[in-house]
Amino acid sequence: MNGAEAIVPVTMFAGGFAMVFGIYYLRTRQNLAMIEKGMNPKEFANRPAPYKNLKWALLLIGAGIGLFTAYLLDNYVLNGSVPTDHHDGRNVPIYFSLIAIGGGLGLFGSYKMEKKWWDDNKDKV
Repeated sequence: MNGAEAIVPVTMFAGGFAMVFGIYYLRTRQNLAMIEKGMNPKEFANRPAPYKNLKWALLLIGAGIGLFTAYLLDNYVLNGSVPTDHHDGRNVPIYFSLIAIGGGLGLFGSYKMEKKWWDDNKDKV
């Protein structure tokens, strides 16, 4: 094995170790900071997230709409009126950008719905 081929597994092992160590270290620091402020870390971990499913649903719906829009643009608008079986890859960035835009719009919609609920129920919580 050459030096360049040997560095890939070593780098992957070191990166994986650093990631696990960093997650454990940051979680411990977070728990210590919560204890210093008088909070119980176990209560924080078990707290429900009321709009988690809504957030994921809107993210995936937005990404799906973005992907479908990119498909329509790629096949009917940018390549003429007749879809072709071959693509030269010129319009690939449209797919990625519209997936990101659609997902971002879904997350923004989720944020607006959650904010409205928190503003309406601020005095109850």
